[in-house]
Amino acid sequence: THVELEVTDTPPAFRGDTAQGGNKPATLETGLRVNVPMFITPGTTIRVDTRTGEYSERVS
Repeated sequence: THVELEVTDTPPAFRGDTAQGGNKPATLETGLRVNVPMFITPGTTIRVDTRTGEYSERVS
């Protein structure tokens, strides 16, 4: 089971960060904090697994 939530805050990715495939912290509209891939920016809607509270995929 998943829920779709908007990212409200996350630090910017810097050149070279995405090549490593790392993660960064993000705050969602509910206040939940999850780790997301470097390409995720504020305003992006993501799918979160409700069982684990972890990022699943980008929706838009």
